[in-house]
Amino acid sequence: MPRPPAIPQPTNAELAILRVLWNEGECTVREVHERLPEREVGYTTVLKLMQIMVEKGLVRRNESSRSHVYRAALPEREAQRQLVTDLVDRAFEGSAASLVMHALENNLATAADLAEIRKLLDERSPRSAP
Repeated sequence: MPRPPAIPQPTNAELAILRVLWNEGECTVREVHERLPEREVGYTTVLKLMQIMVEKGLVRRNESSRSHVYRAALPEREAQRQLVTDLVDRAFEGSAASLVMHALENNLATAADLAEIRKLLDERSPRSAP
């Protein structure tokens, strides 16, 4: 099955905005600005970033009311899937195992993460014949 068209790679600032939109749903620029964890970014910077994100296809803008309302173009899980696929392709030559091994070698997984990984592996592994 062909992959859907990938979203452009968001910058760190764009990812922060996307996180707000994924958590809150539709928001105005002011609402996004108020919810960003790092408040050093000015309102006009957030506005400009969101305008760029519309052009890139990362967010959609509803212009039907006085205050434009923005929403993420893709659900969080789909965007993450595309980002990971791109990372695996570019940095690990298509090897998901290599990505996982690097993450585990660098202690990036908590005990809860490891339990979840084991459960997923158990669910996906073929059952041995009796």
